[in-house]
Amino acid sequence: MLNRRSVLRTALAASALGVWDAPVRFAFASVPTDRRLVVVILRGALDGLAAAPPHGDPDYKSVRGALALETTGTNALHNLDGQFGLHPSLVNMKAMWDAKELAVFHNIASPYRERSHFDAQNVLETGGVGPHALNDGWLNRALKPMGLADGEGALAIATSPPLLLSGGAKVSSWMPATLPQPDADFLGRVRALYGNDPVLLATLDSALDTEAKANSAMDDKLSTPAQYAETYANLSPLFTGAGKLLARDDGPRVAVLDVGGWDTHVNEGAGEGQLARRLHALDVALDAMKSALGPAWTKTAVVMATEFGRTVAPNGNGGTDHGTAGAAFLFGGAVKGGVVNAEWVGLKPSALKDGRDQPPRTDMRALFKGVLADHMRVARRDLDTAVFPDSADVRPATVLFAA
Repeated sequence: MLNRRSVLRTALAASALGVWDAPVRFAFASVPTDRRLVVVILRGALDGLAAAPPHGDPDYKSVRGALALETTGTNALHNLDGQFGLHPSLVNMKAMWDAKELAVFHNIASPYRERSHFDAQNVLETGGVGPHALNDGWLNRALKPMGLADGEGALAIATSPPLLLSGGAKVSSWMPATLPQPDADFLGRVRALYGNDPVLLATLDSALDTEAKANSAMDDKLSTPAQYAETYANLSPLFTGAGKLLARDDGPRVAVLDVGGWDTHVNEGAGEGQLARRLHALDVALDAMKSALGPAWTKTAVVMATEFGRTVAPNGNGGTDHGTAGAAFLFGGAVKGGVVNAEWVGLKPSALKDGRDQPPRTDMRALFKGVLADHMRVARRDLDTAVFPDSADVRPATVLFAA
């Protein structure tokens, strides 16, 4: 999953395939904010009742069955407030909660009400009211009112920007790659080859500069494909790289990361199993990003969301199926945490959507709006019109950040 792209491949991709929307530049003297915003998309539909179990609900254990987490013992869930908790794998997120750097949102959903991953992710990323109603991402549209629309402020940690960051504002993408680094002699010959082509030469020089600065920020020793071979066990280098790039005074202010693999239809597991391993890898990676951010952590907000929730009751295969509402998370040194935001109506069948799903009680756009308004200082008129069109009835979530 993680690998370091060679400079030559980066340059060729930039010029011929458009992998980079713009060269990653590091020149932020005029940027109007030193706040950082990270959006983590959990693709596949995270089981929110597993990640943030409502263990205090009287129907929790009976309705969740074999997927119910233990409240005592060596693999017990982390209690938050007597009603809600965190999965036992989320040790570092529990530490953030204790430090009042984590807020949990439950019964939260985008306006989408069907069960297609593709359509749900489209709505989550575009900020529209239905699939394919908009062609660009809400975060891209937010860059202009943030003063970051010139290509220097936003970075996708990916081979190309996801829909969330795609649109009229220029953004950059960066991803380490598997191919070995070319030596200086080879690069010199490539530059000579491009000598009569100012466009390709400029692209190569930009890619070389980008790679050098990214490598300097990463400052790690990983170099062989085998070290990048794992998936969930290897999220930390990716998140560390994001944190180090964001930590730079001349680095990006907004970043997006994707983590897939949350479609747990079969053998999901409770305190142990595939979901527990994935949550553990994510938890370790998030802590690695926090460490890499260093002092910039105090000015950082991370919002983590998924396209929809999963069914309240397990299916016949020991997993869960596509649902409606679920859980989202907001954390960071700038966050006023230690609170669970949930219009909780219980887990009885009469309280569930279609008798099977968590009901949507909070619009996901309210969370996104609250983060953009309070943390990145985006004006309400821009949020209601340009960023989330025709959404004046969706009020931004409040009291998410310290002064």
